[in-house]
Amino acid sequence: MKIPFLDLSRATQERRDVIDEGIKRVVDSGWYILGPEVEAFENEFSNFCECRHAIGVGNGLDALRIALMALEIGPGDEVIVPGNTFIATCLAVSQVGGVPVPVEPDPVTHLIDPALIEERVTSRTRAIIPVHLYGSPADLDAIASIARRHNLAVVEDAAQAHGAAYRGRRIGGHSTVTAWSFYPGKNLGAFGDGGALTTDDDDLANKIRTLRNYGSSRKYVNEVIGLNSRLAPIQAAVLRAKLPALIEWNARRKQIAKLYDEGLVNTNLVLPVTNAACESSWHLYVVRAANRSEIQTSLAQQGIETIVHYPIPPHRQQAYSGTPLAGCNLPVTDRLADQVLSLPIGPHLSIEDATRVVDALRGTSIVAPN
Repeated sequence: MKIPFLDLSRATQERRDVIDEGIKRVVDSGWYILGPEVEAFENEFSNFCECRHAIGVGNGLDALRIALMALEIGPGDEVIVPGNTFIATCLAVSQVGGVPVPVEPDPVTHLIDPALIEERVTSRTRAIIPVHLYGSPADLDAIASIARRHNLAVVEDAAQAHGAAYRGRRIGGHSTVTAWSFYPGKNLGAFGDGGALTTDDDDLANKIRTLRNYGSSRKYVNEVIGLNSRLAPIQAAVLRAKLPALIEWNARRKQIAKLYDEGLVNTNLVLPVTNAACESSWHLYVVRAANRSEIQTSLAQQGIETIVHYPIPPHRQQAYSGTPLAGCNLPVTDRLADQVLSLPIGPHLSIEDATRVVDALRGTSIVAPN
């Protein structure tokens, strides 16, 4: 029996009746761009995130890009980003003409290290993008303090943090604006691409709504140069069907993470560490090992699928060759890229299969006890 990294079909099966009902509702409505279904999801998601506004967009990258556009960040403006992140965080900055300025992660949490942010701030810095990597919230209090001192916006990248919480409040309304992805593999995933932005700022929310719709708030009247990036009603219906299950699904992920924590203690694997002030969504369970390749091969031979998040950091990508980003010295980021390994985790991974992952790891001399 193979153990997939994530079985998306099981989530669909669990919510199939509600999903089918939602899709039928959209098909029968004849309203296929924005409209009531998207508005209903936006209301439900903003309530879930404990904030005033949610605005659906086409995908997670567009969410980040539109956030920066709404903040009028453009050519030559610098934006602080984590060195250890998916490339979309940097691409959004580049696509508005900005300059991504990477900061090394804390080697324990893998999240952007607030202690290193301030030294990277210059007169051209306009914003900080903390990434809630693996579903674990960044240190938002420390980041907000830096932002206030330097009059910077904070744009949270919450693509992996659906349902995560910081100091008892769910992610979504802590900062200037928060960007979300609903890529199918996320904790709250659509049947294709989708994204959203959440904020408590009324004016910023209105700017975002205009930017996502060709720069238009009234039909055929275009106030600004915008994008065509609108969450599709069918995707909104799927997300509405799944949202009520999200807390339970995250609890199942947490149970798997606890099983891994207890089962893999006292091995040469470095296990994940989360901030005590945070509640992770456990989007990923990421271990570290110097002999990652051997471990991944051994697990694959036993039918266990793993993934590396991420094997090539943004500053090493060909897309950024010849740019200032490529010239950055980020040894901690590079080391993580060489060592991290994501184990299977998801709301439909059985306890039996998770135990089999632990047994497979402990049963090989590659993962030696300390």
